[in-house]
Amino acid sequence: MTGEATSWQKEQISRAYVHALASQGGYTVGDWNVDKDGVDVTLRDRGLMVDFQLKCTQRPRAVRGGYSFDLDVETYDKLRSRERSAPGHLVLLVVPPNLELWVTQHPDSVVLACHGYWACLHGREPVNSRATTAIGLPEEQQLTVKSMRSMFDMARSILLVGSSGEN
Repeated sequence: MTGEATSWQKEQISRAYVHALASQGGYTVGDWNVDKDGVDVTLRDRGLMVDFQLKCTQRPRAVRGGYSFDLDVETYDKLRSRERSAPGHLVLLVVPPNLELWVTQHPDSVVLACHGYWACLHGREPVNSRATTAIGLPEEQQLTVKSMRSMFDMARSILLVGSSGEN
C-alpha cells in the first residue's frame, strides 16, 4: 500500500492520534460528523473547550524551524473568529510517505509513526487571499499532552478576558 493515501485514511489516522493523546491527558473528545464550522474535533476539560481542524500530509512543506500548510481562507476565517465558544486550532499530522509504515503492531503495543503540530488561529488578522493562506507550524509547537494543557490554559485566559468585558 505505497503511494498517496486517501483523504479518509488521513482523516482517520489524525483522529486516532488526537484521541490517543487526549485519552492520556484525561480529556474528552467530541467528533463532528459535519465540518460546517471548520472543526473536526473538540476537546473538553472541565467545561473548557478547544477546537481542532485536522489536516494530514505525507509530504510536509518544511520551512525554517517547522512546517507550513496552506489552509483555505474560509476555514481560516472560521477558526480565527473571536466569536467562537472555543479557540480554533489548526493541527497538522505528518505521516510517512509509505502507508504501510503508519502503524506498526507488536505483541505488546501499537505504534503510530506520525507526529503532529499545532497553531492557534484565534484572533488572527484577516488575509487578502481568497483561496489559501500559509499557516506556520513551528517545531516547538508539537502536539503533545502537555501542549493540549497549554491550549486549555489559553482557552481559560480568553474566556476570562471575554467575561470581564475587555477585548
